[in-house]
Amino acid sequence: MRDPYQILGVARDASHGDVKKAFRKLAKQHHPDQHPNDSKAKDRFAELNGAYEILGDEKKRAQFDRGEIDAEGKPRHPGFDGFGRGGGPGAGPGGFRRGPGGAEHFNFGGGGAGFDAADLFSDLFAGARGPRGGGRQTREPGADIALETQVSLETALNGGNARVLMPNGRTLEVAIPAGIEEGKQIRLRGQGQPSPTGGPAGDAMVTVRFEKHGVFRIEGRDLRLDLPIALYEAVLGAKVESPTLGGKVELNLPPHSNSGRTLRLRGKGLPAVGDKPAGDLLVTLRIALPEGEDADLEELMRRWRADKPYDPRSDLKK
Repeated sequence: MRDPYQILGVARDASHGDVKKAFRKLAKQHHPDQHPNDSKAKDRFAELNGAYEILGDEKKRAQFDRGEIDAEGKPRHPGFDGFGRGGGPGAGPGGFRRGPGGAEHFNFGGGGAGFDAADLFSDLFAGARGPRGGGRQTREPGADIALETQVSLETALNGGNARVLMPNGRTLEVAIPAGIEEGKQIRLRGQGQPSPTGGPAGDAMVTVRFEKHGVFRIEGRDLRLDLPIALYEAVLGAKVESPTLGGKVELNLPPHSNSGRTLRLRGKGLPAVGDKPAGDLLVTLRIALPEGEDADLEELMRRWRADKPYDPRSDLKK
């Protein structure tokens, strides 16, 4: 038998953990059940097991390193017995034996360094149901894929369908539930990557994004709106119309309303869905001057500048 260090491919100063790791790797690679048509697979595997029987047992490894036993575990000098490998069919570590009905089993040695066949298959061949093809490898599902689709605000509110482009070029139709929020995901089962092991395909995770709306901006379940107002409406106050999802409403604009002031219309955002309450509509006022030149307005502003000057940016200088 060859040097057990060479068989396992480890250095003489390798740790016990490194020896065990090397054996497990090689045992999985060279197990006879992995090579059913290779007549020499059993011999190679028996050699691996014999090497690990020596190096995997700290006492035997120390005896081998001191030259007290050979690569087969037999004593090199008189007085060191008890390490013979024994004979007889099916006996001794590292050999095959016949079980009931002629079934073939591999004996992984005696003592604390060995394994039995059940341990090997439960540990090294995770997912297999038993030796010699008694079961199949675990069929892992395919990977999920991430996709996006854009929907109109009206579709998000009322529900409908949207289209999503798959990586393979196909187009799928996605059902959009009424009241969905932006950023929510819809799972399309079985539309992801195929499984490399014959298992079920993964899923497609479709993130819903809202298309830009001509009037409203969407923030969670709230809506935002910039509402233009006239200069005299801002100064004197007024009743002005504002659009909402349910139609126009009348706003009472307080006198001296600055541009940038925001009014909250409760319950006028996205409608309630399930346990989620309706959002609000946040109306931000924007003073809009009349289009074109206006001599009267310009004259008024010149007199105002001369008689009642003020600094609208005083807060920025603090």
